Amino acid sequence: MTSPGSKKVVPGDGSEKNHSGNLGRRGDLNESGSSSSGGGGGEGGGGGGTFEYFGQVYHLGSNKIGHDYCHLRFLFIRGKYVEMYKRDPHENPDIKPIRRGVIGPTMMVEELGRRKVSHGDVYVIRFSNRLDERKKGEIACATAGEAMKWVEAFDEAKQQAEYALSRGGSTRTKLSMEANIDLEGHRPRVRRYAYGLKKLIRIGQGPETLLRQSSTLVNDVRGDSFYGGGDNGDAIEAHEWKCVRTINGVRIFEDVANFKAGRGFLVKAVAVVEASADAVFEVISKLDKHQRYEWDTVTGDSELIDSYEGHYDVIYCVYDPKYLSRWQSKRDFIFSRQWVRGQDGTYTILQFPAVHKKRPPKSGYRRTDITPSTWEIRNLKKRSDAEPPSCLVTHMLEIHSKRWCKWKRTSYSKFEKTIPYALLLQVAGLKEYIGANPAFKYEASSTVVQSKLSDIPSGEYVDEEMEEQFYDATDSSSDEEESDEDDEEQDKKEIKVKLKNVSWAIASLSLKQPKAPGASYELDTSVDPVDIDPSQIQGSLRKGNGDKDSNCWNSPSGMGFMIRGKTYLKDNAKVMGGQPLLTLVSVDWLKVDKAVDNIALHPKCLVQSEPGKKLPFILVINLQVPAKPNYCLVMYYAADRPVSESSSLGKFVNGSDSYRDSRFKLIPSIVQGYWMVKRAVGTKACLLGKAVTCKYLRKDNFLEIDVDIGSSAVARSVIGLVLGYVTSLIVDLAILIEGKEETELPEYILGTVRLNRIELDSAVSFEVRDLTE
Repeated sequence: MTSPGSKKVVPGDGSEKNHSGNLGRRGDLNESGSSSSGGGGGEGGGGGGTFEYFGQVYHLGSNKIGHDYCHLRFLFIRGKYVEMYKRDPHENPDIKPIRRGVIGPTMMVEELGRRKVSHGDVYVIRFSNRLDERKKGEIACATAGEAMKWVEAFDEAKQQAEYALSRGGSTRTKLSMEANIDLEGHRPRVRRYAYGLKKLIRIGQGPETLLRQSSTLVNDVRGDSFYGGGDNGDAIEAHEWKCVRTINGVRIFEDVANFKAGRGFLVKAVAVVEASADAVFEVISKLDKHQRYEWDTVTGDSELIDSYEGHYDVIYCVYDPKYLSRWQSKRDFIFSRQWVRGQDGTYTILQFPAVHKKRPPKSGYRRTDITPSTWEIRNLKKRSDAEPPSCLVTHMLEIHSKRWCKWKRTSYSKFEKTIPYALLLQVAGLKEYIGANPAFKYEASSTVVQSKLSDIPSGEYVDEEMEEQFYDATDSSSDEEESDEDDEEQDKKEIKVKLKNVSWAIASLSLKQPKAPGASYELDTSVDPVDIDPSQIQGSLRKGNGDKDSNCWNSPSGMGFMIRGKTYLKDNAKVMGGQPLLTLVSVDWLKVDKAVDNIALHPKCLVQSEPGKKLPFILVINLQVPAKPNYCLVMYYAADRPVSESSSLGKFVNGSDSYRDSRFKLIPSIVQGYWMVKRAVGTKACLLGKAVTCKYLRKDNFLEIDVDIGSSAVARSVIGLVLGYVTSLIVDLAILIEGKEETELPEYILGTVRLNRIELDSAVSFEVRDLTE
């Protein structure tokens, strides 16, 4: 019997090795969610092989008469091939798949967040084809962590498909990959359909049936390293956290570096909780009153008012004031929750005070604004497979009360009767609650999806024998013999980040800036460099004169960012970045009616100007910002020599879209601005091609990358928060190509930009009528 959510690595010799639980672990996840271990043939990473990934999911959709259905199904991925069964084929060897097909490199996968289905919550994944929007479908999982692991599995299948194409697959396969997956609609000749899930429990936990047999992947998503505390990111931040009190095993810190008189104190409570980040996130998300009574003194009586786009909800809460003060008037408050799961498995939850028309102030209650706060839940690296999973939980908030200083000096003060203090102690309650429930502590370990491309062995999965669509590919007459009960029968290298103390790092910025490490051979040194004169190339957004300037841009060095060093594959060591390889020559800040692609083809674009045509190479980054109206932030990076075709940059510039998606990386950093925005944006490197839809245009002397931020619900919610504070923000961005092989290390900074307090109204209207290829 194989466990759901398991992986098999099938070596090239045709033998099989089953990997489930700890046996399936081959390499830990790095910051981009990909494996840093070697090749794919068995435990030793020897010969070529392909992966198998399988487990139970819910298939969501509508049948031909318009009724929604939600079926428990068994999904099986082998290499680039996918099959869906009504039951586990390992336990029922004679069962035939009800859907099957090939995954192509044009398939897009998006995690849509939480959705209510028949009085319970599931986490939804949407599939679509970037060339044919009619090809789409949805599946759902019980937890956010499991959903993200399925996204990784499908991404691996896409890479297998791309690899097969690069090795010269059959013509039929090449054609079929452009229109290959369609989960939408019900299969013909099916008499019965599901009206919903019958066994559901309260918000945040999902279907009971699926929970009991859900993929073991959810329970132990691994982070980069063992974190003893402090911030972890790829951009250097000037925080100096001082522990001021320890209460019930929870440390309470104050940021003494960023304190400014009159602006309050930034404080946080930190504790190690013996459960996976996914499990802790589910506990925090659930509003089940009986469970919250066991650990939460503030928001125990909560009610979901509304939910948006799967990652944003509004909560109404009442609480008994006698626990906090002598006043006996009843109190209530409304707050919004916005959550993000990073590519490294870290959860960030933002909580703001809010108002909602469904819950206006009512008689007998005193409406209170809850203190804004953030949760961060990050997995810790296990030292051995026998060790239970654990994570670092941080709850951060800003305190304006003058009682804070008095509380630090004395053992008792009125501060202990306030809501901010009760919010800080939520971490202690959460730690004790989970520690008292062994079910959280001893969860099965996960399986890591191998993202190293490997040979696809010949065997039963042959292109000519496989149907072209993941839809109606088999005879569905057998489905008529199935009863409704069939769907209910399923009740069954420690990382060493070379980052010294922050004061040392910041002081180093004033030293001589080194050239970009690892970038020596990216440009063709046999060609004489050209002079780049930025004064002849000006965009709609002007270049600034320093950090005190506003509504402008600058190009900082790469020394504020941490990138993969030469030995990263061995010890995961990161080093400080150097000077960018490319020169930022111009920035356009444009206002458009809708997202605009291929801006470089516009006659008035810099690329089409006489100075632009003389440049050996231009990288155009078009960040499409969803808003009302929409905006485009277009950055032009120039090289003084042609790109070397054999270099990492050359392979990226001339590579396939799938290859580019797997390598194009961005590191964000809020240098100055509201601390909640800083926590929302974070400082972790992000593979943009996996987070949002990226389109590429390679022509003449340029490569344009159109980044559709609006293609992701998570990205839309974060950018919405950023736009609300954009006039007070200084934002640094670094772009680079991720190094995954030893020959591609160390990484180097491709380009940087600093955006100083951008004003939305300063965007220039952009006409697209002349834009043609």
